[in-house]
Amino acid sequence: MAENKEKKPGRIAKFFRDYKSEMKKITWCPFKSVKANTALVVGLVAVLAIVIGLLDYSANTGIIEFGKLFG
Repeated sequence: MAENKEKKPGRIAKFFRDYKSEMKKITWCPFKSVKANTALVVGLVAVLAIVIGLLDYSANTGIIEFGKLFG
């Protein structure tokens, strides 16, 4: 049952050999493409943060003014 189990040092070395082999198979995107996509994501996140902030501010102001109307 436990006879065919490899020892830990052999398993760890096999893991790193397999890891190196798999890393060679990866097709990496060009840096220019990665940079452009990163800039796009950061820009969209900033725009969405501003939009959500404005919606939150206007909703908060509307609720306060509504309360003053009946308060």
